Amino acid sequence: MEVFLDVVRSVFPAVLMLILAYLMLTSFMENDERRRKSELRRAAQNQALPVRMQAYERLTLLLERIAPNSLLLRVQHGTLTVREYHTLLNLTIRQEFEYNLSQQIYVSADAWQMITTAKNALVSIINQTSSSLDPQAPAVDLAKRILEQTLQMETIPTTAALNFLRNEAYMEF
Repeated sequence: MEVFLDVVRSVFPAVLMLILAYLMLTSFMENDERRRKSELRRAAQNQALPVRMQAYERLTLLLERIAPNSLLLRVQHGTLTVREYHTLLNLTIRQEFEYNLSQQIYVSADAWQMITTAKNALVSIINQTSSSLDPQAPAVDLAKRILEQTLQMETIPTTAALNFLRNEAYMEF
């Protein structure tokens, strides 16, 4: 029995030290793993930030290009009729939007929703204004009416989306 107690007295501290060493090494390894993951995440964010900022820039350009005053100046009406100009304006908006579809993966769902809402609202304004005019009237009548309608609005949809996008981009920093 004394031999057993002597063995327990000498083995117990060794087992206790082994358990403590195991716990300390496990804790150290977990902390090191968390630190490495954090560094990888930070490095990925640093690499993604320029791409995200470029997406914000492109979407800002999209909103500026489809804003009514810019769109009407850029898309010349010349000798077109209301029907032809209506089609051309909608086609231009659709092309601008489709060109920037891939940017949605770099911005929040709310920001993308604001952009699509602004685009749809502008298309709706153009469609409603066009339907109130004679299809064979000169395109300049449609341009004037669109500008009049947007001037009467409290907030132009593209401006609201642009403000939202600016705020979100600012929060990225």
